[in-house]
Amino acid sequence: DNRDTGRSVTYGPGRPGYTGGDLVADAAGVLDALAVERAQLVGVSAGGAFAQLLALDRPERVDGLVLISTTAAVSLDRELPPPTDEFLRFAAGFSVDWEDEASVIEGQVAYARLLAGGVRPFDEAAMRDLVRRDVERATDIAALQNHDQIADDGRERPPLSSIAAPTVVIHGSTDPMFPIAHGEALAEAIPGAHLLVLEGAGHGLDRTDWPTVLDAITGQAAGA
Repeated sequence: DNRDTGRSVTYGPGRPGYTGGDLVADAAGVLDALAVERAQLVGVSAGGAFAQLLALDRPERVDGLVLISTTAAVSLDRELPPPTDEFLRFAAGFSVDWEDEASVIEGQVAYARLLAGGVRPFDEAAMRDLVRRDVERATDIAALQNHDQIADDGRERPPLSSIAAPTVVIHGSTDPMFPIAHGEALAEAIPGAHLLVLEGAGHGLDRTDWPTVLDAITGQAAGA
C-alpha cells in the first residue's frame, strides 16, 4: 500500500506529508526490508511512473519493468494527447461525501466504470465488491484524495532512454486517462521496450486480461 492507501500511514485530506520522490524511495525501502537486492517491477498507472523513477534513480535495483496504463514519468520531446473529454467532464463534476461509506463506494464505482473505456462490458457487481473491500480495509479512505495533490520532488533525472532494464509496456486501446499514444511514446522512449496493446481495454487491469498480463510478467522475469 502506498501512503494514504489501505493500511499504510495516512495524512489529513489536502495535506499529504510527502512527495512523489518519497513514494519512489518507499518502493526501494520495501526491497531493503525484504533483503531483495534486485527485482522485477510491475506498476499500474501512478505505480508505473514510480517504477520508471526507481529505474532512473536506482538502476542497480531493477531487473526489469512492466509498465501498465501509465505515461512517461519524465518529460518527453513530444506532445501527448490529454485525457478524453468524457474523462475531463467526469473529473470536473466528481464529488463524494468522504464521511459516508456508501457515497464513497458509489463514487469509486462510477469512476471505475469511466476508466473501463466503454467498449467492453462493465462488471459492476464485481467492481462494487472490490471497492467495498477497499473502503472497509482502508485506515482512512478520505486520505485517498491526497494522491491528486502529491508534489514533484523537483529532482533532475536523466531521460528514459537511459533505462537499460528490459521493459514491457502494456496499454489499453481505449484508455480515457492516458490515450494509447502515451503507451506508444513510452515504449519508443525506453530502448528495446516491447508494447503490448490490449484491444478494447481501458485504464487499469480488466480481469479478462489477467492471463495475458501474467504471461507478459512471467515471460519478462524468465528472460531476466
